[in-house]
Amino acid sequence: MDNWATEEFGGAELGDGRLTKRLIMLASDFADKPTASIPGACSGWAETQAAYRFFDQASDKKQSLGWEDILAPHMACTLARVRQHAVVLCLQDTTELDFNGQSIEGLGPLSYEAQRGLYLHPTYVVTPEREPLGIIDAWIWAREFKDADGNRPGILESTRWIEGYERVGEAAVTMPETRFVYMADRESDIARLMQRAHVLKTPADWLVRSKHNRCLPEGGKLWAKVRSSEALGEIEFTLPGQGKQAARHVRQKLFASRVELPDGQGGLLSVTCVIAQEIAAPKGVKPIEWRLLTNREANHFEEAVTLIDWYRVRWEIEIFFNVLKNGCRVEALQLGHIDKIELALAIYMVVAWRLAHLVRLGRTHPDLSACELFSEEEWKGAYILADKVPPSTPPNLRQMIRQIAMLGGFLGRKCDGEPGVKTLWLGFARLRDFVRGVEHMQKIYAK
Repeated sequence: MDNWATEEFGGAELGDGRLTKRLIMLASDFADKPTASIPGACSGWAETQAAYRFFDQASDKKQSLGWEDILAPHMACTLARVRQHAVVLCLQDTTELDFNGQSIEGLGPLSYEAQRGLYLHPTYVVTPEREPLGIIDAWIWAREFKDADGNRPGILESTRWIEGYERVGEAAVTMPETRFVYMADRESDIARLMQRAHVLKTPADWLVRSKHNRCLPEGGKLWAKVRSSEALGEIEFTLPGQGKQAARHVRQKLFASRVELPDGQGGLLSVTCVIAQEIAAPKGVKPIEWRLLTNREANHFEEAVTLIDWYRVRWEIEIFFNVLKNGCRVEALQLGHIDKIELALAIYMVVAWRLAHLVRLGRTHPDLSACELFSEEEWKGAYILADKVPPSTPPNLRQMIRQIAMLGGFLGRKCDGEPGVKTLWLGFARLRDFVRGVEHMQKIYAK
């Protein structure tokens, strides 16, 4: 498993080969124990001190190591993976990282002015089959405080969506054989973003959730016009459970219309609006309605279905944020300065992708041999920890993922479906502790 850290970070250009080696070691340690603190993830006091010295590079005037330097090799690896696919979905969203109550220099206000933390806005690339490929762009920033007039100085935060599209478009230009689709939720429903894509000649497709029920040039409102068109057909799917809400069956009727919208600069933009409206929702449950805007045409039922299927994949970035916050516990980092927090966050972003990637691979490539991703000690150790005799031949990836998840609390009953990321990260931490213990015992008795 340690090879993955070398693959993702080995190309880092940090000005000193020793820093690259330390980066690889930290990534491996953090992945082995994602929920642990930095001292808990490192092997002893000497390794912990080395980790803190690494993060001190953020404030070193000569070195001036930034989070962009940490993520750069992973981004390059992600783009290499992208080349292997005909279509990729570039998911963007913003999440708050709450460090309230901690003594960390450089933090800014969050949703409430009294809160302290920072914001993360990554571009997380997945396939239409939901396989995470990695991160190709990110914004990390702390808000400035409001001035005496109640105004907040600094760059408009809406700019991150537009620049995010530009970065996706730049990547798309270098890979004409791959279709890039920029996707985001309601906050990205910005006329300037659509206008910018038009000016750039739309190097990447875009698909955003509609937030504004815009007035149309010919009169009337956007959503009403689309709903008044003839339905293209119906779709059915199972909506996954969330929190206390159980999974349920959903039927939706699809509508789509090509419309002209004001571009905010006196002109018009031609876009497609797709609406998926739930039919016969259960009593007491708010019907699900998705309203999407895109540059793509959807004249036929199959084209509209593709757009809805793509939008449903957007949930993968929420899973990524969940792993980052709850699996890697990045909001518990105690490094004293925002620059150091950003370095650690960059490493944990790749660790979070790795965990999500393993779970999804177990579903999309279940028959892949576990040896492709796990060492012999790891796959055998997963069985030994469960008081089972390891099989004579390596299990497939699905079996291995389930075995690890069972170490983290997954019951594996028929009604349980496939394991999630949480049981995987808990189980993998147990497994790596076991394997390391065996390795240390072998070294001791080999002397």
